Amino acid sequence: MAAKLIVGLGNPGPKYTWTRHNAGFMVLDRLSSQSGISVTRKAFSGLSGDGNWAGERVYLLKPQTFMNLSGRSVAEALRFYKLSLSDLIVIHDDLDIPFGKVRLKEGGGHGGHNGLRSLAQELGSTSFARVRVGIGRPLHGDVVNFVLTNFAKEEMNELLEVLDTSLDAIEMAMKEGMPKAMSIFNAK
Repeated sequence: MAAKLIVGLGNPGPKYTWTRHNAGFMVLDRLSSQSGISVTRKAFSGLSGDGNWAGERVYLLKPQTFMNLSGRSVAEALRFYKLSLSDLIVIHDDLDIPFGKVRLKEGGGHGGHNGLRSLAQELGSTSFARVRVGIGRPLHGDVVNFVLTNFAKEEMNELLEVLDTSLDAIEMAMKEGMPKAMSIFNAK
């Protein structure tokens, strides 16, 4: 069984830690704490770690390039570990999904997400698995400002559940395949 490269998208630095755009980092941090795999090694223009989780060999990566250049970091890691796009799982925030929901997807466009746009450019393809963490859309106002604001206090109370649901989705995708995981998590 090939190893998996699990990537959380986000922006580096304390200023962005609790912003909606960092949902990918938050899920990866949760995976790191649950699995005991520390994501602290500086590599691939990011922070990485590796170990075993859910009975599989996993490489964890948090690109530190800022969102719009994250593809560079991911491409470097895939090459280094000699993995293919089918071994890649990318976790990112998604405006088109209500807060509290987690959806899985294989392939597709970038939907205006700069991290996904960068991945498509650097990898030459969008055919990789995605874990889309719903952050909802602002009722009015600028989307860019919205994704860079912190989760609201009410949302913070639910956030842990969202992160754990994301981990359950990733684990099922790895063990039973994306179609099965999508049929279950996308219906919730």
